[in-house]
Order: sequence, then C-alpha cells, then structure tokens
Amino acid sequence: MNYKGVYHGLRAAIPVMLAQGSGVIVNISSGAATGALEGWSHYCSSKAAALSLTRCADKEYRAHDSRVLGLSPGTIATDMQVAIKESGINPVSQLDASAHISADWAARAVAWLRTAAAAEYAGTDLSLRDEDVRRKIGLN
Repeated sequence: MNYKGVYHGLRAAIPVMLAQGSGVIVNISSGAATGALEGWSHYCSSKAAALSLTRCADKEYRAHDSRVLGLSPGTIATDMQVAIKESGINPVSQLDASAHISADWAARAVAWLRTAAAAEYAGTDLSLRDEDVRRKIGLN
C-alpha cells in the first residue's frame, strides 16, 4: 500500500493541481526508503519506490507550478510502534517509547510544507530528525 497509495494519490491529485494552476503534494516517506532494515524488506522497498515516484512527479510537474515532496517523520507514537517493539526485529524495536514523536508533529509538518516557506524542499524527502527543519516548522 505504501507505493500504490502514493501512485493512486498522485493520479487523483495532479489533474486537480493542473486545472487550478498550482498545488503541493506531500507524501509520507520514511528513513526506511534509503536505509535497509532486517525483517522489513517489504516496507523498505515499498517506501523506496514511493520516494522515487515522489521525486519523479516533482520533476515532471514543477514547471506547472506544482510541488511534490516526501516527509519522513521518523517513528511516531502509535500502536504500530507497540507491535514493532514486541517483534524484537531490527534496531527500531529497541527504541524506548520516549523516542517516538507525537502524530501532531507530523501533521504540523505537512501543513507547513504546503506553504511558500517550504518551497525549497520541492522534490526532496524532508526528515523531522533534522533539528533545523524542526526549528523552521516550529516544532522545538
């Protein structure tokens, strides 16, 4: 679903952006898109494909005043993290619950990425692990 969701989302959103003359798409990415993790080949490979599609879509539509980018929020405090912890597979399962960020941070980052202040990040995969990025968004 990581790849198919991005693919179908782009297919639905791009015609709307073209019709209105501009737009921004923020796809949820992951550090797993660029870093292999034991036991997560399906997840890592699907996120890598989604990131490549994100970058291609930005190249293809930026001339139409449309931006496409990825947001890698890091680990978010959800039930998924509880299941990962119980699995004991790879370093993510070893993280303490305090290492996970609030879902609110990811939502605030998506909202900020839609603004002109984030235009420089078009075609990239923005990581919330970057303190400078968090500061720009107002998350510190």
